[in-house]
Amino acid sequence: MSSAVIENTEVAILGRVFEAEKGDLSPAVAQSWLKLRLPEADEERLRQLSARAKKEDLNPAEAELLENYLQVGRLLDLMRSKARRSLPPGHD
Repeated sequence: MSSAVIENTEVAILGRVFEAEKGDLSPAVAQSWLKLRLPEADEERLRQLSARAKKEDLNPAEAELLENYLQVGRLLDLMRSKARRSLPPGHD
């Protein structure tokens, strides 16, 4: 009997909910998901936190915020993956 390891992070669980490996979104929804981005102010904050993290210069609250941004990024990656699988090749 094999024991499969199931990842149980929030993003992994949501990935299973979304069934990210399936390409079953309508073209309109898929196109909408591909357009999702962080607002520019959040992108800038993420860049700042990432740069400071490389220098190991984050306080606990900033480290938690960075992890939150990274979790959102992983969720957006899952959503975009499902969206790309839902569109014909060359339409992303």
